Formats: sequence, C-alpha cells, structure tokens
Amino acid sequence: MGIFTITLPDIGEGIAEAELTEWNVAIGDEVQDEDVLGTVMTDKAAVEIPSTVAGKVVWLCGEPGDVIAIGAKFIQIEVEGEGNDAAATEAPKAAEAKTEDKAPAPEKPAPAKEKSEAKAQPQSQSQSQAGRPAAAHRPLAAGEKPLASPAVRRRAQDAGIDLRMVGGSGPAGRILHEDLDAYIEHGPPTARQSGRMPALGTRDIKVVGMRRRIAEKMALSKSRIPHITIVEEVDVTAVEELRGQLNAVHAAGRGKLTLLPFVMRAIVMAVREQPEMNALYDDEAGVVRQYDAVHIGIATQTPAGLTVPVARHTEARSVWDCAAEVVRLAEAAREGKASREELSGSTITITSLGPLGAIATTPIINHPEVAIVGINKMAVRPLWDGKEFQPRKVMNISCSFDHRVIDGWDAAVFVQKLKSLLETPALMFVED
Repeated sequence: MGIFTITLPDIGEGIAEAELTEWNVAIGDEVQDEDVLGTVMTDKAAVEIPSTVAGKVVWLCGEPGDVIAIGAKFIQIEVEGEGNDAAATEAPKAAEAKTEDKAPAPEKPAPAKEKSEAKAQPQSQSQSQAGRPAAAHRPLAAGEKPLASPAVRRRAQDAGIDLRMVGGSGPAGRILHEDLDAYIEHGPPTARQSGRMPALGTRDIKVVGMRRRIAEKMALSKSRIPHITIVEEVDVTAVEELRGQLNAVHAAGRGKLTLLPFVMRAIVMAVREQPEMNALYDDEAGVVRQYDAVHIGIATQTPAGLTVPVARHTEARSVWDCAAEVVRLAEAAREGKASREELSGSTITITSLGPLGAIATTPIINHPEVAIVGINKMAVRPLWDGKEFQPRKVMNISCSFDHRVIDGWDAAVFVQKLKSLLETPALMFVED
C-alpha cells in the first residue's frame, strides 16, 4: 500500500490560491477515480476537485473556510502499490497504531472538595433539592459571574446550560451539583412561572464560500463607492398590456415574456444617449472605461447566495432573446453550473426582489460598475389623470450611481429616460 497525494490544481486565470468551501469525503472513505473530493472557490466561481486515483482517504488539508495555495497538498489517499508520496506512506499507519495502543483515559473522579460540599448540606436541604424545583433566584446580569466549582462549570458547559440561570443553594449562592440536577429536572423559575423554557442556545456559523465572497464584494462596493440613489415612480400599465398581448400571440412559439426583458431593452436605449452609465471605473488608475456593448448583470438569488450572471450583448438581442437568456442564466446559477465567463464581465446590473420587493430599495452598485437599476414591487394605485383618479399599475425603480463619476443631474436624466421608455413602450421598438 502507498500514499497518493493530490495537490490543488492550477485553476487558471493567474489565481494563486482558493478557498476550501466543502468536502465531499471524510477520512476513511473509499473513493474512485473521478469522484468529486471537494469544492474550492475563486474570485470567479466554485470549482470541484476530482480524484485521479481509487483508494481510501487518509488525510485532508483543512476545513471549509481555509485558503489553500495552488500546488499545495489537498488530500492524501491510500492506494494499491507505491503511490506518489513516499514520505507520507508510513505516517498514516504509525498514527493508526498509536491510536490503537493508547487506552482511553479513565474519567477523573469528582474532587474531594466537591464531595464534601455535597455532604455539608443538611439532610433536609438535600431532600428538598431532589424533590422540588430549585429556589427562585434573580438571573445574573451579563457581566456577573456565577459561583461554582470547576466540576460544576464543566458539567453545565457539556449540558449547554447557562449557570447564570441556575439558583445556588450553597454559601454565598454557590451553585452545587444538586442545584444543577434540580435545574435539569424542573427548569428555571421563569419557565415554571410561564410554562415556557427560555432560549439559551447560540450558534456560530462560519462565513465561507459564496457567502464570504458576497460579504467581501458588498464591503468593497460600500467602502469605495459613494452611492447616490434616485427612486422614481413608473406607470407600467401600458408595458404590462403590451406584454400580455405579446404573450397571448407568441408565448407558445417564442417563450413567455416577463417585465425584465423590457427593462433590459430600456437600459440599452438609455445608455445610447448616456454611455457614461455603461462603464467600469478603475479608481486606482483613475480611468473610466465606457463600453459600446451592453453586458447586463442579472442579480439572481441561489441556494448558495446572491450571484450575478451576465446577459452579454443585449444591444443585439430582441426582448424574446433577452427573456430566454435570463431564464437560462438563472437556471445555471441556481444549479451551480454557471461558468466563470457567465459570472463576469457585466457593464451595468439589474436587481429585483420580484413580488417580495418593497416600495423602494437602495441597491448597492456591482463594483467596479458605475450604475445599477433596481426593480421594486408592482401594485395597482390610483393616479390622477387631470380629471379623475384612475387605477393604474405602478412600480418604483431605484437606481444607484457612483457619485465620483456620475453627477446627480446626469443620474436624474437617466432615470427619467427609463421612466419614459417604460411608460411609452412603443418607443423601445423604434430604431434610429
């Protein structure tokens, strides 16, 4: 038998390290060639690392959340034959032998002092502790430390009990084993009075993988970009009527249209007049790069967190083509199959919470872009037409801009252009 060491392969794009996000195997598992061992994440996407041999896993490089250098040892597998790592061949065997030879240490008896404390209590008190709930007490504040021996503290910690909630019957309110027994059996005084147990548990959830990337991206955007957000009310009755008519005629052959492709079309036409909105700002070099191509990022919620797949060249797509591309990208992102190319390269982004959206939001710009368009919830509201109130379908759009390179006036002009196009959708289909 030998040890085969698999190193973290070169993922490409000049990446020097990657974050370990998930193990698909554990020590002792049998794996086959091409089985997925684990997943790492780069700045672009998640990458699965396959096995190149068959055998038993004997060593893992770390835990989810650890950052692993490209070329570093990733996993070691015990294989038939000599393997490829002679130095590690004997290490797992030696560790196993050492574990087998080592007898389990007996549990330490409770200290004599602790036993004497229990004996020192009067018989009547011991009986009352075993037969009735602990005496009512005032729960200690966050800064106060309960009096208890190390053995009691250890036992409470193992049971997940906050000693501040336990009444002590010993001298100066010292908490004894009997007090802990009474607490476990009957609960705290507050629970007996209300019939409900207080919630004392806590959970530490390590921020790793996609969640960490989202956190880093949001922190970068908010720390480096001074946002200005404009919220505008849009009457979408006309575009919704048009959408319904197009779906009635063409849905079977071309697919169903949502509002999003119309917003994409409006953005394409708006940035023709204001190309500074369809740009990336390299603040370190002091350069704004404007694009003729309109690559729209679509913020998409996935089980792993928020991702932004990119619909490329929307300036050359019809509304049906945009709709089909959005569906394709969303499915790929939610299934974790979107490629690095499909998750990068956007020049402007749309974000929407759909039917869960609020009246208004303040979208965070997708750094290093300079603008983002937020779509809010649609609702029927009464609008004044000059003579009377009419029920209209209304939606707010929330657009954020990088105020370092986009002035407030230009931002307002852009928002009004989007409003005009969505309220008069025929304009979106008039070519120059």
